[in-house]
Amino acid sequence: MSPTEADGGRPPVEVRRSSRRRRTISAVWQDGRIVVSIPAAGTAAQERRWVETMVARLTAQRDRQAAEDGPEGLSARAEALSRRYLGGRARPASIRWVPNQNTRWGSATPSRGTIRLSTQLQGMPDWVVDYVLLHELAHLLEAGHGPRFQALLAGYPRLTEAKAFLEGASFAARRGLTGEHAEG
Repeated sequence: MSPTEADGGRPPVEVRRSSRRRRTISAVWQDGRIVVSIPAAGTAAQERRWVETMVARLTAQRDRQAAEDGPEGLSARAEALSRRYLGGRARPASIRWVPNQNTRWGSATPSRGTIRLSTQLQGMPDWVVDYVLLHELAHLLEAGHGPRFQALLAGYPRLTEAKAFLEGASFAARRGLTGEHAEG
């Protein structure tokens, strides 16, 4: 939450007009602010409506996600993944988001039953976050990455796709790529 939000206001907003945009409006969180991309031809009144709509949509989505991803939400998600793919055998003592994990997506300490997920995962597709969480749950049962560990993950339907997604995200992060390209 930004200082503006803490005071009851809305988060900072940046509007980007693009002459290539004809009808679509998009909004993303970027560095603590909302960036709204709109067609260059829109009127000031349209811009105000679009910004209001997109800010409301993104803040509601963020608030919903925060509730789902809080300690209780992560625990419920882990329990469901463990039941579905690991026969309910992985039971973490705690799961939490951590901001200081910059070279790994997640980590587990089997002796303590703890799992930590990088906050860099937040905003990624659910199936990617589920893969990382399942990967760490599997480490509670098997410490290494050998055949037994791989067998624990084999039932996850988007395993290859999630690994590829994370490889791409890592590649982009190492090169400072932000996903913003030729727009606006």
